[in-house]
Amino acid sequence: MGIQIMVDSGADIMPEEATKLGVQVIPLRVAFGEEEYYDGASIDHDTFFEKLIETDELPKTSQVSPGEYLDAFEACNEDEIICITISSKLSGCYQSATIAASDTGKKVFVVDSLSAAIGERLIVETAVRLRDKGCSVAEIANTLAQKRKEVKVIALLDTLEYLKKGGRISAAAAAAGSVLSIKPVLSIVDGEITVIGKARGSKMGNNRLIEFVKLSGGIDFSQPFCLAYSGLSRAVLDKYIEDSRSLYEMEPDKLPISSIGAAIGTHVGPGVVALAFFGGSI
Repeated sequence: MGIQIMVDSGADIMPEEATKLGVQVIPLRVAFGEEEYYDGASIDHDTFFEKLIETDELPKTSQVSPGEYLDAFEACNEDEIICITISSKLSGCYQSATIAASDTGKKVFVVDSLSAAIGERLIVETAVRLRDKGCSVAEIANTLAQKRKEVKVIALLDTLEYLKKGGRISAAAAAAGSVLSIKPVLSIVDGEITVIGKARGSKMGNNRLIEFVKLSGGIDFSQPFCLAYSGLSRAVLDKYIEDSRSLYEMEPDKLPISSIGAAIGTHVGPGVVALAFFGGSI
């Protein structure tokens, strides 16, 4: 008997990656006016940002419904399922999955990642490693409940305007990034988006990233880690990688890199650079 790992598209795992990992991605929805798309399925990341840049009105995102989760659970060929969701403090996916789990006869463990994007991805990759080692579904769920507390996420945004428009942060918090060329520096703490600083320009932003990694005890390369960018170009990310070579054990072309899709991109906009990792020992 196998174990099926499911995750919402907030983890930004593309179809080909999902196949390689052996996971099933359940897409959230994004709507530009009357046009609705399935994140990562009926709209790819580049097309989403092309539309986002062109539109004056912020698109609307919708969580995965209990019915959609139930359909996925019932259609699954495995009787045991680990369902990982975007943070319950950012979306209703966890609640939807929990409702669906109670309505199916299959053994479903729902895990709140307390993260999003590449932070959520790290929880998925950890689950895959545990599954492939032969751990039971209960062992995987219990381990993830502990490991999720160890995930470190830092993101350097071009603007807080999208988060403010989407209601994810207050107007007062958004003001932190509105002066001159100051870039907000965010993290995800206890499942919530938190402004942890600001940086004037890429050099200061890179210093913030390096400082955050060092304060977290460095990157534990024995566990999953990932970088990410949002928008139509990864040039800003490449610049940060070049300026922080000392952080990584491998060459830049070997680094795991993800692009941010519609579910998260709606709220952070283009120009984001992010890093997620498990911290080392301080």
